[in-house]
Amino acid sequence: MSQVHTQADPEVVEALERYEPVVGLETHVELGTDSKMFCGCATAFGAEPNTQICPVCLGLPGALPVPNAAAIESTVRIGLALHCTIAQHSQFSRKNYFYPDMPKNFQTSQYDDPLCENGYLDVVVDGEVHRVEIERVHLEEDTGKSLHVGGSTGRIQGATHSLVDFNRAGIPLVEIVTKPITGTGELAGAVARAYVTELREVIRSLDVSDVRMEQGSLRCDVNLSLNRPGQPWGTRTETKNVNSLRSVERAVNSEIVRQAPLLDDGVAIVQETRHFHEDSGQTTAGRSKEEATDYRYFPEPDLVPMTPDPQWVQSLRAELPELPGVRRTRLQAEWDISAREMEALVNTGALEVVVATIDAGASAAEARKWWTGQLARLANSAGIEVAQLAITPAQVASVIDLVAQGRINDKLARQVVDGVIAGEGDPEQVVADRGLEVVSDTGALSAAVDAAIADNDDVAQKIRGGKVQAVGALVGAVMKATRGQADAATVRELILQKLGAQ
Repeated sequence: MSQVHTQADPEVVEALERYEPVVGLETHVELGTDSKMFCGCATAFGAEPNTQICPVCLGLPGALPVPNAAAIESTVRIGLALHCTIAQHSQFSRKNYFYPDMPKNFQTSQYDDPLCENGYLDVVVDGEVHRVEIERVHLEEDTGKSLHVGGSTGRIQGATHSLVDFNRAGIPLVEIVTKPITGTGELAGAVARAYVTELREVIRSLDVSDVRMEQGSLRCDVNLSLNRPGQPWGTRTETKNVNSLRSVERAVNSEIVRQAPLLDDGVAIVQETRHFHEDSGQTTAGRSKEEATDYRYFPEPDLVPMTPDPQWVQSLRAELPELPGVRRTRLQAEWDISAREMEALVNTGALEVVVATIDAGASAAEARKWWTGQLARLANSAGIEVAQLAITPAQVASVIDLVAQGRINDKLARQVVDGVIAGEGDPEQVVADRGLEVVSDTGALSAAVDAAIADNDDVAQKIRGGKVQAVGALVGAVMKATRGQADAATVRELILQKLGAQ
């Protein structure tokens, strides 16, 4: 279960004093197959435009599709991980509409016979479990991509011309559609974000997609409507292709704040698609939203129906990996930490790097301390995720080991981390190059101790008189003089010895 802690937007809270939100999420996942859904073309991201195409994915006359077995298996695995019922009979249909980047003028998709139906995914927001019900998981092919040139926003508005890249056309695409999500109130946006976050982790654990939102292999359409309490649901809008987790929440909240004043003034909400703008956090109108009948669905005549073998489905179920929610529960018990501590690891994006640091030999407590403490602060200052820091879990484990050996202390360790991130090499090399190793030799420390005693005679007299607790001030003076490299325990022992207080 994805865990999120959030603070409600005051404008959202104000709007929802009068209205209830209904949210629906349609998440599209490009599968990581080697070839496209109905042909043998490659699916590599970033290839030269229109170099991964053929008569089949371009829909040329006489070209016949052949289904991708790996894509069908991946879809069933996703459905099983989401607790769906796997259909005994499923078929592809033609979804007819015109768009410049869709070469066939129809999309091969699934309409009334999807592969997977009636599942759910649990998420936690502010300690409360929200069950998001899944209506369907179906398989289709992706469209191409239009590139709008000449404008300042990359959108068609203001562009001088558009280019079309058909490389993406025909890539296997799984669409996961929720049932209406109600009863979330001011947490509607947070629940939506938590759902997409957890869904991404589930799919990543199945190893069927890289689910990289920045590359478009995971995209989310956000549907939202408002209604007065106890009244029928309102007219929904659909914000298309939201491409970051943060933006899923912002898109929900933006539509709540936009729609509420319109309804207050008696203005009807238009059923339409909308575009989300990352810079402003606002949505703008796109095109009027079609109903299913507008697409003139009919069964795909070139593809036979699918009838998944129940034994095959059961074998896939038995081979599912440990799912993220189950894994987090296990790790929480193994590490003996609270739900709030696990929530902090998830929210900071530190869970996987902590696990990798433990695998590299560090203790669970030390790995958590570093990734949620100093490293989290560095990442926050840089405006990045902790996993994006230029230090590996193995290097963090090495720093932890150097501290355990007594070769460096925590203060020096922070300097070592800074050096590694700055590109100065592995921890051992940074310690050597910067001369950071702890000094514990009494001969080397004796002069610094004598100087501290001479400079702080009043403190020294207290210690000679039996107030041993005052030794901390002299230890601090020595640590400052040695730039933190002295071994504190050795310094303390040496001071007490010199002052006859042992």
